[in-house]
Order: sequence, then C-alpha cells, then structure tokens
Amino acid sequence: MSGPPVITGGVAGPATGAAGQTPAPAVTGTAVTGTPAAGTAATGTPTATALKDPADPGPSPADGSEPEAKGTRRARRPRSRTRRVLRWSAITLAVLIVGTAGAGYWYYEHLNSNLRKDALDLGSGGLEKPEPNAFGQTPLNILLLGSDGRNSEKNIELGGARQDADRKPLADVQMLLHVSADRSNMSVISIPRDTRVPIPECKDPDDGKVYPQTTAAINTSLQHGGPGCTVATWKELTGIYIDHFMMVDFAGVVDMADAIGGVPVCVDKNVYSHDKKGHGSGLKLTAGTHSVKGVQALQWLRTRYGFEDNTDIGRAKAQHMYMNSMVRELKAGTKLTDPLKLRDLAEAATKALTVDEGLGSVKKLYDLGGDLQRVPTERITMVTMPWQYAAGGEYVVPKPGDAEQTFSLLRNDTALDGKDKKKKPAPDPQPTTAKDKLDVVVQNGTNSTVTGPVSGRANVIAGHLGTLGYTSATTDSRLTTQADTTITYPAKEGRGDALALAKALGLPKDAVKESRSATSMRLVIGNDWRKGTSFPKPAEDKKEADKAPDSADALNGEDKKACMKVNPAYTF
Repeated sequence: MSGPPVITGGVAGPATGAAGQTPAPAVTGTAVTGTPAAGTAATGTPTATALKDPADPGPSPADGSEPEAKGTRRARRPRSRTRRVLRWSAITLAVLIVGTAGAGYWYYEHLNSNLRKDALDLGSGGLEKPEPNAFGQTPLNILLLGSDGRNSEKNIELGGARQDADRKPLADVQMLLHVSADRSNMSVISIPRDTRVPIPECKDPDDGKVYPQTTAAINTSLQHGGPGCTVATWKELTGIYIDHFMMVDFAGVVDMADAIGGVPVCVDKNVYSHDKKGHGSGLKLTAGTHSVKGVQALQWLRTRYGFEDNTDIGRAKAQHMYMNSMVRELKAGTKLTDPLKLRDLAEAATKALTVDEGLGSVKKLYDLGGDLQRVPTERITMVTMPWQYAAGGEYVVPKPGDAEQTFSLLRNDTALDGKDKKKKPAPDPQPTTAKDKLDVVVQNGTNSTVTGPVSGRANVIAGHLGTLGYTSATTDSRLTTQADTTITYPAKEGRGDALALAKALGLPKDAVKESRSATSMRLVIGNDWRKGTSFPKPAEDKKEADKAPDSADALNGEDKKACMKVNPAYTF
C-alpha cells in the first residue's frame, strides 16, 4: 500500500491508489493545485448566542410527525437555520479537508482512528451495482448526509437545544454525488428535507430493533437505525445504486469555514435577513458580490428569510451557489497554506465524519479525490430534485415525471448538464441468430422493499417471447431489483440480436447494453414494466431526455454570474 500524502509547503501532492482499487470522488483533491492565495483566515468563533435563531420553534418531533401549524408550507414557523448551515458546511468542508491534510504516518493512523464507521445499507432490497461499460468503467455514487446529532458538548453549543441531546438525529441535508464512469462530469442532486417518501423496513445493526416500513419525511430515515436506512430509502426512491455514504455533524465547522479565507457570493439587491418578529439569520449585504467567511458565511448558508420566497428551496439554491464558488476558489489556489492549521482542520473533520466500511480510512478518502480532479468545473452540475407541494402545502413530494426523469439520467450515467458528446450513431447491426435459436434468459427485476415484487413476471414475459418466435427463451428464478428494464449482451457480439429483441418487445434502444461479464443475452424486467406484455410507451410529446428538466433548477459549477434574488420584504 502506498504511504499517506505528505504536506509540502501546505499543499498536498497527489496520492496513488492501491492496485485494483476503484477510486471515488470527494471534494478533497480539487483544491491542491495552483498558487496559494494571499490572506489570513479570520479567527473569530461565533458563540451559541450569536448563532441562535430567535424564531426557532425547536426540532422536528422525533417521530417525524408534522407540526400543528396551519396553512401553506410558507406559513410554517422556521426551523433551526443554524443546524442546517453547520451541517451543510461540514459536508462540503470536512470532505475538502480530509484529502489535503496528511503528514506523518503516525498522525495518519491517528486520523484513521477518528473516523466512525457504520453499515452501508440497512434495507433488504437487491439493487445491484451497474455493469461496467465497454472500457470496464462504472459510475460512482456517494450519498452525502448531514445530521443534527448532539453527541458532544461542541455540537450542543453550536446547535443549541441542549434538551435534545438524547434525541436521535435527523438527516436534514441529503445530496447524492454522481461521478460519471469516465470521470468527465459530476452531478449533485439534493432532496428537500421534508420530502414525503416511502421509508423501507430497516433493522438497527446496534440493537437489532426493526423499524417497519412507513411513509414520512426523508430526514427521519436516519432515526430508523442509522445512515444505512437513509441509503436504503434513496435506493428505493431513485433506483440508483449507492456505493458509499459520508455523514457529518457540525463540530469544527466554524474553524473550517474561517480557513477557506472567503468565498464570493452575490445578491441582486441589498439584503437584511431580519424582521420585527425575529425572523432571519442576520445576514446584511449590499447589492453585488462579497467575499464572506466566518459568521457571515454561516449567515449566508442559513438564510431562509430574505432569499426568493423565504423557503428552504431558496436556501438550497444559495447553498449550491456557495459550494460552486468555493470549489472555484479552491481550484484557483487554495488558501489553506498553514500546515499546522491543516492538521487542526483534519482533526476536526475526521472527528465529524461517519462513513461506511468501504471508506473506513483517510487514505481511501484521499484516493477518492484523485478522480474528482479530472472533472472540469464547467462539468459540475448541482440540482434540486424536482418537487411540488402536497395537498395543504405542509410538505413536498417528488414532481411526477420530472423527478423520475432526473433519476433516470443518473441511472443511465447521463450528465445532467446536457453536454455529453453526441456521437453520430452507427448503423444498427443486423441480427445474426434466428429467433428460435437465440438463447435469452429472462429474470424478474421487480423486487421492491416498499411495493413488493410482482410474482411470475419472468414466466409471463418468457411466454410472450415464445409467441413472438423466441422459443428458446428460459427464465432465471432469482429475484432481483432494477428500476429500468434492460437487455444485456456479451461484449463485441450479439448487439444486432439484442436490438431486434428490444424492437420486438417495444423497448427503447437505450435499454440495450453491452456487458463485459455477460455470457449470454439477459432480459431483466424492471419496475418500469410491472404488468402486461406490452412495454409502457412514453407520452407522444415526451422527447428522450438528455439533461435535467428545468424544474431541477440546475446550477453549473462555472457560473460566475449566479446571484441570489432578494425577497422584497427583506431589503433596505
């Protein structure tokens, strides 16, 4: 195994991954190139009083039930902004610091001991890792979580609400980081914390308690046994295989925010996030671009009252702008030039991180950053899951059509920015095997921990294939889980036959996929085809999607003109 990265003049050199190890991204290695920018990080640390939101009604009920506020979601009393800001900062900054702070091997091992580890998936679903492409590459999906756990005095001081020290934490920040198989682009999708989704049955690995399936706010999934239940919930909702998770609390966030040395942000009007009722973060900026750090950075990230419609959706957009701007700053030249400060930050970051067993060392986290360095800033796209208000406006739900379109793009490793190179399609090869001689294995992929499998789907479709002339079709009795129906065929042979089979079944061409590991043609009936023998056809006016829908509110990593719209009631 190669040694840990070594700090030279405050800049970490590249790490070499272990042979055969599949590297994954973290926002770690993006900031270690270029010339360090001048400047001294602020040293002020906001007190709990300074961070307190006077309008905060307290945490969500531990059982995930809705508060008794009437009217629309906009009329609800604000939840603690500080907690969400600290969690967001921890997610983005802790991952950054881990990859840049390694000195001696002894200290490296010490950092390893700081990391907490937990089970990756507590659900019973059978979603499988995608097949490698023709070059043996697979995409990488990492779920980034932020909890409001108060497992230390510092977390209690920063988050307030000491009375909730024993309450199980909520995962109020949830983002899926998707890096393409060829590492040419990265997409990040957020889900609003109060989105109502099915949460599958989960078993706590520590005490064995079984939490039954339910429908509730997605942030409560963390209370059902740990981060592995949130992973299971995402897999069930999106049909996307998740390789790893990283979860952070907010300890050490203030020090890390100061160390960045300032991140440019923009508002289109003067903004003062404060009113007579005590609503607001206290952020006060004049119109234009400002470099924020320390308490002001926290105020930016926690601002709900003052941006757009005064909801969490506007706040998420502000956080996306901050993250993209921070990545650009760090790529241009890191301001983390003090090795001693780097060590302090690495200490805080690793103490704040909980990861799955597959990411259980600092070296593995560092190795993840190598691939991310290959992703150009202009190919980073951040979106919010398309959503709509549920009846009554008290919470949101995935927007029909648009949400699934976004998830499908990621399942098929299609960049959300629509900038994937469009190759002129080659003529479809002709089939080379007679229908009645073609060996096709049909498998039922309709397993679902929430809705359950559709019994007998493989037999039904195999029988239908017989009526179409594919009399050699057989079935695989093993049940699996797959969102999309696919036909896989052995590499470099059989594409013509697979395309002919897809056409006979009414499947789209993108359902046909080459597999380096396949030894025969395999048809897996996914959850998009749970009944009948005719594959559901998309709406006539629906074009094949090649980028995120407008409702995902995409923000490009190189968009330097992005500027938050200020709510007229909070300007001066």
